[in-house]
Amino acid sequence: MISATDTLYAIAPAPVHSLPIQGERARFPVNRIFCVGRNYSEHAREMGHNPDREPPFFFMKPASAIVADGGEFAYPTLSNDVHHEIELVVALKTGGSNIAATDALSHVYGYAVGLDMTRRDLQGEAKKMGRPWDTGKAFDGSAPCGELVPVTKAGHPAAGEIRLEVNGAQRQVGDLADMIWNVPDTIAYLSTLFMLQPGDLIFTGTPAGVAAVQRGDRMRGTVAGVGALEVVVV
Repeated sequence: MISATDTLYAIAPAPVHSLPIQGERARFPVNRIFCVGRNYSEHAREMGHNPDREPPFFFMKPASAIVADGGEFAYPTLSNDVHHEIELVVALKTGGSNIAATDALSHVYGYAVGLDMTRRDLQGEAKKMGRPWDTGKAFDGSAPCGELVPVTKAGHPAAGEIRLEVNGAQRQVGDLADMIWNVPDTIAYLSTLFMLQPGDLIFTGTPAGVAAVQRGDRMRGTVAGVGALEVVVV
């Protein structure tokens, strides 16, 4: 048997993408990024959909889409309508399938503030044509994310303000309690679709107020009890 240290690769393996952890030298390795669509009633309405509770749906971003707090979000190509979506991010320390909602929070390592950046024009075209959203959601740099705050420090925030300012002006504001699917229910449902793994992130949806950004804009997002994220559009 060939050990991991003896493995030869035809090309250099992709780097491990990771997030800083508040108060720790160690970093959190990011595996997959799952995102919940339309998980706040007012945002569902502003996007023209019925906010009544229905089974959640998910899309994904690559781990390489992470942009660190204090970093730069490069305005993507082939789009003239890029939107911000402020979100609470859940980081998993353990995984599994068919996780019970009552056990779901035991799988959480910590929480962070994130942005689901969206090429809205490309997403809209994909919707009209019945195609996947990858070009609108999974592009390079589309997942800015702040440092992780472990559960030992943050607890499990279920209520509290979630907010985004652009150039000091409020764009989005809501409350975590307004989620249609809360964190335990989201983890439980997602685990029926995928075998969740350590290092997975879940972006839990955004409140109303999504809007376009331009080069030079400074985005600052906060989640009560979790922290802040600041990114500049370049």
